[in-house]
Amino acid sequence: MDPLEAIKATFFQECDELLADLESGLLELENGSGDIETVNAVFRAVHSVKGGAGAFGLEPLVRFAHVFETTLDAMRSGALATEPAAVKVMLRAADVLADHVSAARGQGVVDEAASARLAAELKALCSGEAPPGADEEIVIVDEALDDDGFGDFDFTPVLVEIEEPAPAGWRVTFKPSRAMYAKANETALLLRELERLGPCKTTLHTDDLPDFDAVDPEEAYFTWSIEVQTDQGEAAVREVFEFVEDDCVITVDPPVADAMSLPDLPTLETLEDEAQPRAAAAETLDVGMDVQALLQRAQAAVAEVNAVAAPVASAKPAATPAPAPAAAALHADAGDAKSAAAGTTIRVDLERVDRLIDLVGELVINQAMLAQRVAESGLARSSTVSVGLEDLEHLTREIQDSVMAIRAQPVKSVFQRMPRLVREVAAMVEKQVRLTTEGENTEVDKTVIERLSDPITHMIRNAIDHGVEKPATRIAAGKPAEGTVKLCALHRSGRIVIEVSDDGAGINRERVKQIAMDKGLIAADATLTDEETDNLIFLPGFSTATVVSDISGRGVGMDVVRRQVQALGGRISITSVPGKGSTFTLSLPLTLAVLDGMVVGVSGHTLVTPLTAIIETLQPKPQEVRLLGPSGAVLAVRDSYVPLVDVAAVLGYRQEPTDWTKGVVLLVESEVGGRAALLVDAIQGQRQVVIKSLEANYQRVEGIAAATILGDGRVALILDVDALISVRRKDARRPAASPQRLPLAS
Repeated sequence: MDPLEAIKATFFQECDELLADLESGLLELENGSGDIETVNAVFRAVHSVKGGAGAFGLEPLVRFAHVFETTLDAMRSGALATEPAAVKVMLRAADVLADHVSAARGQGVVDEAASARLAAELKALCSGEAPPGADEEIVIVDEALDDDGFGDFDFTPVLVEIEEPAPAGWRVTFKPSRAMYAKANETALLLRELERLGPCKTTLHTDDLPDFDAVDPEEAYFTWSIEVQTDQGEAAVREVFEFVEDDCVITVDPPVADAMSLPDLPTLETLEDEAQPRAAAAETLDVGMDVQALLQRAQAAVAEVNAVAAPVASAKPAATPAPAPAAAALHADAGDAKSAAAGTTIRVDLERVDRLIDLVGELVINQAMLAQRVAESGLARSSTVSVGLEDLEHLTREIQDSVMAIRAQPVKSVFQRMPRLVREVAAMVEKQVRLTTEGENTEVDKTVIERLSDPITHMIRNAIDHGVEKPATRIAAGKPAEGTVKLCALHRSGRIVIEVSDDGAGINRERVKQIAMDKGLIAADATLTDEETDNLIFLPGFSTATVVSDISGRGVGMDVVRRQVQALGGRISITSVPGKGSTFTLSLPLTLAVLDGMVVGVSGHTLVTPLTAIIETLQPKPQEVRLLGPSGAVLAVRDSYVPLVDVAAVLGYRQEPTDWTKGVVLLVESEVGGRAALLVDAIQGQRQVVIKSLEANYQRVEGIAAATILGDGRVALILDVDALISVRRKDARRPAASPQRLPLAS
């Protein structure tokens, strides 16, 4: 790959992160939870995108980012308030900026007309917050008006369109130090960036250049004077040099009066000193203007022109080369953050991490095989080989944990995409919806995160379209007009749980059941529990929408969600209260690579039960077992009863009646069925196993989550505890039948 293309690919990866931070910060401002640091973070995100785009010559992206950056700078300096209306415009600008990034990446085309309109909106938004009176009249000095005897102090009112400000300018003196060049900074790049603000006239000064024999090749001798014609403020000029300002001397002053810039204005003190002579001259010439009124207008003119030409002059005095304390603190924080990030993080190709994960998996398998061989050899646990093997096991576990931590990422990257989705869908269905999120920093394996976006998107669209009512309906029901959709993530029992809930009308079970009957999805005389009725929405072809739209009505969506969740080794459940709302709960494994499991024997077969689901193990006593129906039973556990599940019978390994008092019981906790007792023949031990997809290599088997390779090379099935209990509950409600035997039996 071309080195430049590799660098550009890294830039676009950084753009994705910056755009996510940008939207997150703007949402904080919209919700009123942001502060000046949030504004600074948003500004830095756009500035970084602009800077990187400029290095690659992505001019359309640079132009739009520059307008966006200027508006954010006005907000950062306090000239523009962080009002909801302004933030909404910036949220749309963030979308357009993302479109420009995608277009620069070659993944789409920008709507130039929409981009231009939004750029104009940003400019109007920025100029609309100009100092009071600036939109009515701006007073400037005209040196040519000497006929009335007032010379340079004659002020003539001139109406100026705010949208088309008169060109202003700045004189920049730039002297680098040797430290700047030592850090690989280049003067030409800075001057090129300055030219983006407007036409520049650059002069090189070589006064400090010594004789040739005395030249130090690492020293900096040159100074540049640049007159830049621009309507941007001093802050925009200084930002060009913000990354080198500690390694150079910079002064930014209004230029000497010429055709391209405003002339220097007299101070109020000068005007007052000359007030009396001017008054006498006024009386002599009979100009019909009171001198005191002239002084007042002069004072207003000075204030207004300074405000337009340099809106942040009070924060950064032009004569002072060092930045103002607030700006210096900002740049210091940014520099420290960049230094910290550079020292503690590194970008690694994901394929390399995946390869490392695979190798660790092989290491775990080989360590298990070695342990199996040592156990079969009959060596004492105190032998040197056994002790060394235990050390290897601990080391393998540490390596595995460390590698998995590399892939662990917060779900924030998925959650950040949802506010935009909520805004768009709510606008399409004409509803008022607010999204709240919790647990954004909950970490999970990157592979799981990458496949979470689609199911969460479907569920949120479903919650807005089918769950939340129209504003008028909500008000009539005594609810606020604005509905709420909540997206929550948390860790529970070694798994990640994602909840999508709404405060809408809940599931209309009678209507759902009737639609399922009309579509032939269930029998007309079917008797269903509330849970089974709710789960009808996951059937292929089911939809409660009466009209096909861009959002729903085609009968696809929730069935896709279930398949995607099941493909991740997870499960989805629903709880709904009519009139109160619904909650969809996704339970997913934290990683798709390895897990800690209890190895058990069932009818001559070896199975693995996830350790996170097991509460305790026990030996059932005859008086603790209570028969329930022809084939069911419950187990008394500390003054409560839990259903007994014969694993061998459910999986088809055994068809004859079970002696419930023989074997070992695993007391487990499930998401859908609460506690249950799994009956197995024996416990062989606890082991860390590598997860291999059964669905990808064979087919999906109900009650089985995945497969693994044991230390002796045999294949063992990993139980899906929740699915196993659900299968048993379904079997208990239907007539007895011969269960299908599993094709995989090792």
